[in-house]
Amino acid sequence: MSTKTIIAICQSGGEFLLERDGSMSYNGGEAYAVDLDTETSVTDFKQDLADTFGYSVDNMLIKYFLPGNRKTLIMISKDKDLKRMINFFKDSDQVDVFVMPQGGGTGALIVSSTPASRSSRTTGSEAVVLASSPVVTSHTDDFPTTNENSDLDIDNEISPESFTLENEQNVATQWEKIITGVDQRFAGFDEFREALHKFSIAHGFRYKYKKSDSHRVSVRCKSVSCPWRIYASRLPTTQLVRIKKMIPGHTCNGAAPKAGYRATRGWVGNLIKEKLRNSPNYKPKDIVADIQREYGVRLNYSQAWRAKGIAKEQLQGSYKESYSQLPYLCKRIMQTNPGSLATVDAKEDSSFHRVFFSFHASISGFQNGCRPLIFLDDIPLDAKYQGTLLIATAADGDDGVFPLAFAVVDDETDEDNWFWFLTQLKFAAPVPHPITFVANFNKGLKDSLVNVYGGECFHAHCLRYVAEKLNNDLMGRFSHEARRLMVQDLYTCAYAPKLEDFEQCCQDLKALSPEAYDWVINSEPHHWANVFFVGTRYNHMTSNFGQLVYNWVAEAVEFPITQMIDVLRGKLMELIYTRRVDSNRWTTTLTPSMEEKLRDEALKAQSFQVLPSESSIFEVHGESVEMVDVSQWDCSCKSWQLTGLPCCHAIAVIEGIGRSVYDYCSRYFMADSYRKTYAQSIYPIPDVEGPPLDADDKLVIVKPPTKRAPGKPGKRAKLKQAGSIELIRRQMQCSKCKGLGHNKKTCKEVETDEGSSTPEVLAIEGSSTPEVLAIEMGEDINNNGSS
Repeated sequence: MSTKTIIAICQSGGEFLLERDGSMSYNGGEAYAVDLDTETSVTDFKQDLADTFGYSVDNMLIKYFLPGNRKTLIMISKDKDLKRMINFFKDSDQVDVFVMPQGGGTGALIVSSTPASRSSRTTGSEAVVLASSPVVTSHTDDFPTTNENSDLDIDNEISPESFTLENEQNVATQWEKIITGVDQRFAGFDEFREALHKFSIAHGFRYKYKKSDSHRVSVRCKSVSCPWRIYASRLPTTQLVRIKKMIPGHTCNGAAPKAGYRATRGWVGNLIKEKLRNSPNYKPKDIVADIQREYGVRLNYSQAWRAKGIAKEQLQGSYKESYSQLPYLCKRIMQTNPGSLATVDAKEDSSFHRVFFSFHASISGFQNGCRPLIFLDDIPLDAKYQGTLLIATAADGDDGVFPLAFAVVDDETDEDNWFWFLTQLKFAAPVPHPITFVANFNKGLKDSLVNVYGGECFHAHCLRYVAEKLNNDLMGRFSHEARRLMVQDLYTCAYAPKLEDFEQCCQDLKALSPEAYDWVINSEPHHWANVFFVGTRYNHMTSNFGQLVYNWVAEAVEFPITQMIDVLRGKLMELIYTRRVDSNRWTTTLTPSMEEKLRDEALKAQSFQVLPSESSIFEVHGESVEMVDVSQWDCSCKSWQLTGLPCCHAIAVIEGIGRSVYDYCSRYFMADSYRKTYAQSIYPIPDVEGPPLDADDKLVIVKPPTKRAPGKPGKRAKLKQAGSIELIRRQMQCSKCKGLGHNKKTCKEVETDEGSSTPEVLAIEGSSTPEVLAIEMGEDINNNGSS
């Protein structure tokens, strides 16, 4: 596979020009073109540039601008930085690279094109900083005298020892003259505070506000004996702020002042905002490294993580305010996508309760092209205010996931939420025939299905949840290996197509453990076993069918709720369009995956012998003898009824009587049905972040009371995986008595015979190692169940 190659236009010897909007351009110097790819090392790149420009490899700086951002220069110092730059410009053919000697010299000069008297003469590496809110104190006209009682000590959020000036080329050194002295003017107090903030970082000192109000600001060095002072006030009848007095010198000799600085998480958040916009996966550890390299400031992981949170909120909007926009968003969904259903519900105290949305394209596609089969599942949201996403997905004719409806609720365990979700779903997507639901079997969901759909539905228990309950109920009484075998037998029972196969599997389970056998018999197998289930689920056994949707949620979960909904809408819009375009190229009668399955069955049928019995009933001899009734679409192997596609025995009969096998396939697998599924489009919502409340809106939504605990979040629980991979934890096992939950040192059994074991505990040799054993319950067990 070829690697991505781009042309690096390497420039040196010129100067940077700072424009009024803060962006930079490069003027003059020489240029040299170099081919770069992901295999290029920084060492080779530097050596090539050193030979061209006459620099020393060890004393050379290489920098570039991020795409769409010409305000911040990014340094390349290691192979990872070079690969990251190539990845940033993967959609471009070339990138501008700037080379300069580490000691300064040509190529490092930044010339401003703005008036010299204004504080807008900042360097191109500066970012917009949100200033702290002014603190109102008493008013004086003259330069304030030192008064310890009136000091406003703005504590630093970063430890004093974390400031370093080891790298003289960091960006902070370009802020040393951002404040020049008396008569310097600023657009307002926010701009003055921003400049003061940067000035203190560049010179490595801390300061205190003596006075700060809407008319004047007085600041002194935090070191009590240091005379450094600055006083600025607003010019009459204008918004301009001018420095009236300044004592520039420090007598603290730099030791105490340089021990600390003011680098708040809001300041860091603003610095990294543009980088985060271009690289959403910008990691806190990379933030720590970049801030130290570019600004000479050391952060810890927690500070970088919080700063990233502030930057994300500035880019994406407020989590809190997004809840107030939900009524507006629901209106816009139904206006831009007629036929859709979107509704939001609040509690008595106006706090958020739940929101439901289903687009017309999904509703129409389900009604016109999908099987009457719906998968219900829930995904815990690791968002700022938590909650749970309820999802209803269908299966298209190619066995691809087809999202039908979503709901965000405040508490998934609330039985009323499932009832409300299913009520909205039935109203949004009514169908004239019974629906099979594959879902969990918790009491709230079971009762809600009965109450909402009544006799118009069949409830298939998700086999993954059945296996999980079996494992949990028997944990502590059986070893991990024994429970693994029990779960495997459970899957074999579930997939068994005939009653005699089911009974044989149960007997195998009974031989392993009579207790496990009783559990399976009493677990309502008519809801999960193929041989007893009366609905049609097309051999789909688990509810976590929509892995694609889980991936969407993983990308959108960190957004405010309105943007999360719009991200899901955008993903669904793209999915429908892509599949519609792809299906229009098909030339087959069935969808591609169904054509392949039918072809495999036809190959098996070539060696079968068909004997006619009656007009529509045939006897087929192969590895076994099966009876096929073509008029009823029935085969004694039960595969035809379970999947909706003719089995190998049915194909042998159909081809033998000279008919088309496609006439005996479920209409849901036809390519035309697939095209009907994706015939409608989802339309954009141009103003998702609209007004929080219309004048005629009666519904007011505020954030839910539940809030994620402060600090770094714990490891996020993995989203459910397709194929249903379960984890069965190996328990501690005593090597004396073979009992579970203790070891030989804490064993209370009286040792009689070496290696004796308690009769009521079943243990498998070699199962004493404490580890986690992953059991593949997907393809391997599925194949075992169907064999």
